[in-house]
Amino acid sequence: MSNVLEERTRSEPSREVSLEPSESAQRRSLEKPAILDVHDVTVAYHRKPVLWDVDLVIREPRLIGIIGPNGAGKTTLLNLLTGFLRPDSGRCLLGGRETTHLAPHRIARLGVGRTFQDLRLIEQVPGLENVMLARPNQRGEGLMAALLRFGVAKEEAANREEAMRLLRFVGLADKAAGLAGELSYGEQKLLTIACCLATEARILFFDEPVTGVHPEIAGQILDLLRRITNDGKLVVFIEHDISAVRRVADLVIVMDDGRVITQGPPSEVLERPEILEAYVG
Repeated sequence: MSNVLEERTRSEPSREVSLEPSESAQRRSLEKPAILDVHDVTVAYHRKPVLWDVDLVIREPRLIGIIGPNGAGKTTLLNLLTGFLRPDSGRCLLGGRETTHLAPHRIARLGVGRTFQDLRLIEQVPGLENVMLARPNQRGEGLMAALLRFGVAKEEAANREEAMRLLRFVGLADKAAGLAGELSYGEQKLLTIACCLATEARILFFDEPVTGVHPEIAGQILDLLRRITNDGKLVVFIEHDISAVRRVADLVIVMDDGRVITQGPPSEVLERPEILEAYVG
């Protein structure tokens, strides 16, 4: 697959397609920092590059799908943007703020949330408590507040109410009291989305949100990603299911061999012969 994509895309100029409706809208957009801005980023493992000179600029809230074969660098890019990796060269900015060398928890405080392929739920506690634990800046996290309990009970009640609202949003209200580990795999993925939303992040990264999920729940997850985007958030998701990407994405980014090789609307990118041959055969 790598040879098919690389040889054909290198033989023609990269098609970078703007989603802005007009030149005047573009000019207005340029007056403010991009939501996500990646400059010439390279990452290497043991001196072997896994990301090569990656450039991305996202200026408006969009639902963006990232596709590519295994080893293309998709999850590596997410790890880089969320602080779990440092680039060997290049810069990353979120909302105009330099994040290249910030730790994950500091990037999260800037309004960034993500899910992982391995879900990372606390399986021994109820789903409701998983969501409550994801709420930011809780008074009970401080020693004195935890001991004195000043304002903690009121905040816990508010967090519980918000957690229940998010469980209703993802369709898990009836599972609130059940242990997270007793949920089906698809339900656990829904729970990770609720936890991610509980952080109040405005930039959300989802790593393979519908992979391995029953088609009914997969459709539910895709609808949730669209609703989240419509609420004004930037949503970026990695997915191998091309039909899922085609169904909901505003913009598709194709990666191969650590490079962004093309990007654009699904109606254009997913109809290109080299992409169809690589994914469909």
